[in-house]
Amino acid sequence: MKVVLFCGGLGMRMRSGTDSLPKPMMPIGSRPVLWHIMRYYAHFGHTEFILCLGYGARAVKDYFLNYQETHSNDFVLSKGGQEIELLSSDISDWRITFVDTGMDTAIGERLRRVRRYLDDDEVFLANYGDVLTDAPMDQIVDDFLTTDAVGTLLAVDPQDSFHVVKIDLTGNLTGIEPVADMEMRINGGFFVLRQGIFDYLNEGEDLVMDGCVRAAKDGRFRAVRYDGFWAPMDTLKERSHLEELYRTGESPWAVWDGTDREPGRVVPVVEVGDVTTIGSGRRR
Repeated sequence: MKVVLFCGGLGMRMRSGTDSLPKPMMPIGSRPVLWHIMRYYAHFGHTEFILCLGYGARAVKDYFLNYQETHSNDFVLSKGGQEIELLSSDISDWRITFVDTGMDTAIGERLRRVRRYLDDDEVFLANYGDVLTDAPMDQIVDDFLTTDAVGTLLAVDPQDSFHVVKIDLTGNLTGIEPVADMEMRINGGFFVLRQGIFDYLNEGEDLVMDGCVRAAKDGRFRAVRYDGFWAPMDTLKERSHLEELYRTGESPWAVWDGTDREPGRVVPVVEVGDVTTIGSGRRR
């Protein structure tokens, strides 16, 4: 099952200057967040990737063209460095398609531009390229295959530290509630899609606010409520948090490392049409 990764956006909140790396190439430890996402999918047997490139395309291409397996794998060096025997490998079985999908392209249009590379895969996966989770993707896919929906997304609790202020008509403050405590879910950026999603996408449109909304109105788009680990890397603060988790050996998203972790709770799928709104607020 192929995995489409949207990694062509500017990522303005992560950039410190005009020469900054594209956000998917920002490192967590010795590897970019894009690599961590790809390792996550590879753990579940999905090793064919389609990268939707835009801003910073050269940095992404150069990284994989000059990939160093020794940076994240144990190895044996002999004959004064003339021979290197890898004890494990990251990407030897990966197949990666690099596609320039434009600089200022909406996610839905990026997806349309790589449709030809999906070949005969009726079902495929997609990801924003800057979000991490430990969700059991195999279970999510299996549940999705029992439906006739054209897609599903991971619905997670909001991570923001903002508070919602409630005000009456006279201007009096009637309550303050943390966003994270509210009965609401946000789009977590992990998608399982059927080719039928293209029936709901027109040229230049957004995947979520156009395609998913239209499919939901037809009762053909769903969501999986997930209560386990999920974290975005939209800002430097969020990246610092992920770096700290990695540094202390607590990387929940590293489901491939053999650590015995208990995944979060997956609530049975529901129609997104039951939700009043779908919002992403994101461009990749």
